[in-house]
Amino acid sequence: MKLHDLRPAPGGEVKRKKRVGRGHASGWGKTSGRGQKGQKARSGGGVRPGFEGGQMPLFQRLPKRGFTNNFAKQYGEVNLSQLNRFEEGTEITPELLFEAGLVKRAKAKDGIKILGSGELEKKLVVKSHKFTKSAEEKINSLGGRAEVI
Repeated sequence: MKLHDLRPAPGGEVKRKKRVGRGHASGWGKTSGRGQKGQKARSGGGVRPGFEGGQMPLFQRLPKRGFTNNFAKQYGEVNLSQLNRFEEGTEITPELLFEAGLVKRAKAKDGIKILGSGELEKKLVVKSHKFTKSAEEKINSLGGRAEVI
């Protein structure tokens, strides 16, 4: 296959750009679909999103609640019971967990945390950014290792 052989998939063509202001025969001539006069007819005209003509905007009228911690860490969480799918003696790294589909990269911006939920049945070497105490105890009790990266 060469570059000149490429074609869009059926129904996936690129829609042509609407060319306005090219005479009345086009259907988009004269005022170019902007109507007559007014702020929205001018170049650069229009108002910002949420503007209500000077009336107090809805987002400012509604009561504000809660708090967002800008410094909160976002860890991808994995339960111990989920690690049973791996073979005995496997070295489990964050990369392996991403590949296995146990954690999505977007959810684990600051690393991965292993939670102690469920029972672990195999001896594993688990490398992660954080462990709960119960998870660490369960991994070590089976003769495995819980290593903090």
